[in-house]
Amino acid sequence: MIFLSIIIPAFNEEKRIPNTLLNLLNYLSAKSYKWEIILVDDGSTDRTSEIAKEIIKNNSLTVIKNHLNQGKGYSVKRGVLSSKGKVLFFSDADLSASIEDLDKMLLWIDRGYDIVIGSRMLPESIIEVRQPLHRELMGKIFNLLVQSFVLKGFKDTQCGFKCFKRESALQVFSLQRLAGFAFDVEILYIAQKCGFKIKEQPVRWTNSPASKVHLLKGSLSMILELLKIRLYNWKGYYRF
Repeated sequence: MIFLSIIIPAFNEEKRIPNTLLNLLNYLSAKSYKWEIILVDDGSTDRTSEIAKEIIKNNSLTVIKNHLNQGKGYSVKRGVLSSKGKVLFFSDADLSASIEDLDKMLLWIDRGYDIVIGSRMLPESIIEVRQPLHRELMGKIFNLLVQSFVLKGFKDTQCGFKCFKRESALQVFSLQRLAGFAFDVEILYIAQKCGFKIKEQPVRWTNSPASKVHLLKGSLSMILELLKIRLYNWKGYYRF
């Protein structure tokens, strides 16, 4: 039985995906449990999928390709619902957070938490390379909006480094509706409504300069998605 499923959403990542997959393979080679990597190619126009298959040639890798670019939330959901592991973990394609921190997440899962999320904003978090100041400022404003209108209690909802027990993941992601970058807020909102036990864990994080998020358009889109979460909840879409 597969213990760990790693889901990687990717869009035009042919330059960064080799290093990410090699780091994952190096980390996983020392583990005794069975694992799988699911790469969800979100309509890439480059060789992201082909390069991934060249690096991992066995059935430990599954590549799922969206015919059109659908969004990070859509891709992560598709990967989660296609997974077979007892524990599910998703990371950004640049692996900005250290994969070694996954060991700590698995310890919290073993101690009874349903969901463990990486955080760059806790006192113990180690930021080795920071984002540009304007991106940090926009992130803080977005988090303030999240705390004010949607979801309280988390320092960092947007770190792409999250781990789930299978049962909690399937329940949460089956209710997820957002396809864009604010899906992280939505899944945590759903998880709280479901009563799942959530742990926020500090990570070691290095900013990758090749961000796929357009600052102005992306920020406006994410704010709109926060309003959609409130609307979807009012309409009863998050009832399990």
